[in-house]
Amino acid sequence: MTIYEVAAKAGVSASTVSRVFNGVKVSPELIPLVRQAAQELDFTPNQSARSLRTRTSDVIGLIVADIENPFFTSLARGVEDTARAAGYSVMLGNSDEEESKEREYLDVALSQRLAGVIIAPATDHSDVSTLLAQNCPVVAVDRTLADADVDSVIVNNAAGGRAATDVLLQQGFRRIACVVGPSSTQTADDRARGWHDAMTKFDPTFDADAYLMHASNHVPGGREAFGLLLALPEPPDAIFVGHNLMAIGVLEALVETGRTPYEFGVSVFGDLPFVGLVPPGIHLISLPARELGEMAARVLLERIAGDTQPPRTIVLGTPWHPRLIGAPRSA
Repeated sequence: MTIYEVAAKAGVSASTVSRVFNGVKVSPELIPLVRQAAQELDFTPNQSARSLRTRTSDVIGLIVADIENPFFTSLARGVEDTARAAGYSVMLGNSDEEESKEREYLDVALSQRLAGVIIAPATDHSDVSTLLAQNCPVVAVDRTLADADVDSVIVNNAAGGRAATDVLLQQGFRRIACVVGPSSTQTADDRARGWHDAMTKFDPTFDADAYLMHASNHVPGGREAFGLLLALPEPPDAIFVGHNLMAIGVLEALVETGRTPYEFGVSVFGDLPFVGLVPPGIHLISLPARELGEMAARVLLERIAGDTQPPRTIVLGTPWHPRLIGAPRSA
């Protein structure tokens, strides 16, 4: 049972339900409506969370890996819009995927007694234990946390990797390489696994290890990986890129070779910035970035209001449908 169900039954907003249970002033006539709805739905807010909540600010923390990446910009907007509608402000931190920098922001969240934290973890083992020890709700977004029992809002990255590879196989490409982020990153490993499954299912003899490249999640990383792939004794004829910024580097290098995505197949996991300026023929897996942020904020607000159900993992964005930029290859 969530505050959104209580709000729907009472005919009020979720923020009003949260304010009633947290002792924040609301219109007197709304209080009995909320409490009656909660009683009928057998909704009981967590008392320790309520106690903590009255001693915190109306600010939630959002820690992302790279705010310059349009994916995280859209995600942050989803968090902010949802939080503000419920009466909360958002404090943003950018970790640059560095554990030390992430730790600093987590320490700030603890010292400022923020109402809760949404985090896109720098690593699978990012440590949020100090927040949890102080009953500060935490929601992981985009990636899960291996060492913390918290809510997660993610996409099915392995399924996306398969879909992005299958669309290239359907176009007649056969030596499809894969470029993803560092192997310590869950999203990179899952997207590579989807590619691997698709390729080995199509051709059990395919040498997947030779065509898999891990690189930094930035434009130079994509350029470098593409150069290494072209230097192979038997270069690939297509490429699946598991990160939007890396894809920019791949496309820059591809253009320099004089080829187009119609000749050398390209599929990308994630939306490209200024997509109208990229060469046609690319297949895109669009990520629901804003929706991820909205859902993560909703889940966090439920925890702040006292939701005590077991932590869950919410998966958005499947099934995947790759989108072609430009006309089909046969045109």
